[in-house]
Amino acid sequence: MTSKLFPTPQDCEAAFYEALEKADLELMMSVWSEDEEVVCIHPGGLRLNGHAAIREAWRQMFAGGPRLTVHVGQLQALQSMMMVTHSVHEFISARGESRPAAPVVATNVYMRSGNGWKMVMHHASPSPKLERSNTAVRPKTLH
Repeated sequence: MTSKLFPTPQDCEAAFYEALEKADLELMMSVWSEDEEVVCIHPGGLRLNGHAAIREAWRQMFAGGPRLTVHVGQLQALQSMMMVTHSVHEFISARGESRPAAPVVATNVYMRSGNGWKMVMHHASPSPKLERSNTAVRPKTLH
């Protein structure tokens, strides 16, 4: 597999979500570090360890072809020189549907190497839909 160079963690993350929408296995795997310590957890799924297990899971997911639209929002980032952690909300909908399913909370971890930035962990969990209320919530005071 030819290694693709991602000069920033943002470039790596953009390619990850592009691959997810396009159901492009080769692009998806170009995002991931080739180290065996990589981890991927899909919503409601088991923890996948290692490059081969992660590749197989994405292969199965992409077998039906492109069928998702993904919008990513509410990014919170924690960054050091060699590692970046992004906490995001993923709003995923099936192609042709106007409303996304409940948001997914995801943590994406990227590590810098001599070959640029690569993903070393993706952990996604369903997020419950929060009720919106017109009532102001008063902060609690602890004494």
